Amino acid sequence: MPYANITGWGKCLPPAILSNQDLMTFLDTSDEWIQSRTGIKERRISHVSTATLASLAAKRALAAAGLEAAELDMIILGTACADTLIPNAASAVQQSIGAVNAAVFDLNAACTGFVYGLSMATGMIRSGAMKKVLVIGADRIPYFLDYTLRDVCVLFGDGAGAVVLEASDAECGLLAEKLGCDSEDRDILMARDAGTIRERFTEVDGFFDVNFEGPEIFKRAVRGMGGAITNVLAKLSLEAEQIDLLVPHQANIRIIETLTKRLKAPPEKVVVNIEKYGNTSAATVPIALCEALEAGRVKPGDRILTAAFGAGLTWGAAVIKWGERVTPVGVCDEELPPSDKTALDLLMPWVEGCRAAVAAKS
Repeated sequence: MPYANITGWGKCLPPAILSNQDLMTFLDTSDEWIQSRTGIKERRISHVSTATLASLAAKRALAAAGLEAAELDMIILGTACADTLIPNAASAVQQSIGAVNAAVFDLNAACTGFVYGLSMATGMIRSGAMKKVLVIGADRIPYFLDYTLRDVCVLFGDGAGAVVLEASDAECGLLAEKLGCDSEDRDILMARDAGTIRERFTEVDGFFDVNFEGPEIFKRAVRGMGGAITNVLAKLSLEAEQIDLLVPHQANIRIIETLTKRLKAPPEKVVVNIEKYGNTSAATVPIALCEALEAGRVKPGDRILTAAFGAGLTWGAAVIKWGERVTPVGVCDEELPPSDKTALDLLMPWVEGCRAAVAAKS
């Protein structure tokens, strides 16, 4: 069977930066409080749709691979924040990039969406059904947040990341993975009143929010990712010391530090960028991978371990063996449409709406 080599990579971060100091203008919080609990200094707020972020990340990944969009056999968009439910957001990406020959679908495993998508794409290529697959992680969780709840609304940011997988005879790409879901307490991380569970025309106020029970999520995240990592290393008869780079889901610095200690991984082997972007959900892993490549931290033949945890409560881990090329074939010069709005400009209508909705219910 062929392997599924990662030949292209790209990311897209919206330009508007929301700092901890910006949050302090409408929240009872502080930079020290946020950083000490999460590791986050700032995050991005998007002025464009999820599909627009995903499309630009996709174009950059295709340029890095030296491919045209029409060569793609499939697009998998990992997202919990699709712009439309019918049709899927992946079809908007297909339309935007011109991938006229690709099958497309959205995959909602929340923050674990990219790892799930990478597994599915690899399986399709290894089976011989596909030769070139684009996997994207893109989310806009800030859209769903209640901006009166400081414990939750400081955590998330917007972004997208993508990779191109191509069939290869060389042993490379995703070599082993372990995916799962801990649904027993799925309600502890949940966008409330945001789906068809809500009765139509009953108390329709447009208000929905994310329930996020931090301590319990922390415990289950460490257990889920830790168990998956143990499993995937055992599948390949690898010791933790044989991993060259750890690319964890960027959810919380304390979770990352706990996993790092378990693996006894030195700092130079761990990719951490949560301070710049917060938790971008399904986008965290591909964004972090792109930045590791840009910084020269990935070498040919490196073994890369990644793990993620998200709503559902989904979890997963994978070991990737990098191929020979660590530099892009080409570069996409396209940028997002310009905007003159700051992150606070974009956010304040949501802040005011949340305040009004909470006041009306009290």
